[in-house]
Amino acid sequence: MATQTDPVTLARWWRSPARSDRSGWRSFGIAMAALVVALLLALYSGAAAETGRLWLAGSAALAALALAGWVGLTIVPALARRTPLRWFAYQIDYKLTREGVVYLGGVFVVTLAALNTGNNLLFMVLASLLAGIIVSGVLSRIVLSGVELRLEVPEHIFAEQPILAMAELRNDKQTLPSFSLRMVGEERKGRPRKAVAQILNRPVYFPYIPRQRSVRQNVELVFPRRGVYRQEALGLRTKFPFGFLQKTRQVDAAMEIVVYPRVAPTEEFYEVLPLVSGELESFSRGRGHDLYSIREYQPTDSARYVDWKASAKAGELKVREFTREDERRVMLVLDPYLGASAAGTPGSMEEKFERAVTLGACLAWHFYEIDSVMEFRSGALSTPLAPAGEIIYDVLRHLACAEPRQANAGRSFLEQLAEETHIYKIILTSQPRGSIPTSLWSSSYFLFIQSL
Repeated sequence: MATQTDPVTLARWWRSPARSDRSGWRSFGIAMAALVVALLLALYSGAAAETGRLWLAGSAALAALALAGWVGLTIVPALARRTPLRWFAYQIDYKLTREGVVYLGGVFVVTLAALNTGNNLLFMVLASLLAGIIVSGVLSRIVLSGVELRLEVPEHIFAEQPILAMAELRNDKQTLPSFSLRMVGEERKGRPRKAVAQILNRPVYFPYIPRQRSVRQNVELVFPRRGVYRQEALGLRTKFPFGFLQKTRQVDAAMEIVVYPRVAPTEEFYEVLPLVSGELESFSRGRGHDLYSIREYQPTDSARYVDWKASAKAGELKVREFTREDERRVMLVLDPYLGASAAGTPGSMEEKFERAVTLGACLAWHFYEIDSVMEFRSGALSTPLAPAGEIIYDVLRHLACAEPRQANAGRSFLEQLAEETHIYKIILTSQPRGSIPTSLWSSSYFLFIQSL
């Protein structure tokens, strides 16, 4: 049975381009055959020289040398071009482990004993111990070579909310698997260290990666704060096979993600939302349940909205207007300019500004969930009036990178908002009450950052 299936298996392996390179293997076979013939000619040359047939010995030696030179000049360069030499050019960092220290201590003791006693058995043991170090280095380099790594994260990430990232290792080696690898976050060498948080903050372990296969693992990541996270390099780390050395191969990653502020409701949000909703509802007019005003009757008004008591007192028809609850339009404003009173306390103000950004993100997400029409204004971003679902991630991306500004442009920023009276505004600001334009109070709800 085995004799029937083996030729089929070999033929399939020979035809598969992913498993082998037929022209490369053909060149390798020709080279090995030529070198075998050269070896036989060299042996024959030696035997002929011992029998005194010098002319025949010289001819055989020259033929052997010619065959070896032909292989070296024609086939070896062709095979070298097909060899992925980048796998052998990896820069690997070595770190001695605790087990390695113990092992080297044992090697030192055996070395002293062998030199003092001259015992051949101790020299054999010492040679085996040194060979173990060499074998460990060779095997670990083979394990680390030919492996590509990739890290994928979701498109939208919120602070303090766990996400599932996908770590992938692909083993491109033709014949050998890789064992016991860890993907870790690394800092790129040769560059000044920056105060930027890394994306991968925990190792991901891969026990086995078959040849010509990819292995994926999900890893849970949590980002404690909003902002930009970068991963300039990833590391492939292993202690295989004996654990004497920890070997790490660094791979450039150049990843960058933006972590949005948390949108889970906070205490400030629960305190502010009823007040904001009430102010917004009373500002708008429509077909709600709460009375907004009483005005004169118009031919387009329905008779069921006529207020007969008010009409009797005024002597003319009057109709009731109600607050509108189904078509809310709101402008959310984050004033990034610090007021004069906030400039003297940078530490506490930064903490309050963080609360303001989180509160702004919660309000923006709330209007997105109730399908409001929203507009957002800040120092560096001004969105058009649109359904909240169309601009929500632009708003969150801006809030993720928002920083307080030590500038005197705060009042002019609020004065620009005073010109827009057609829309209700929710403004988070650190400006003192006396510096706010009077016309803004009638169409805005202020959330003062100092009181958060």
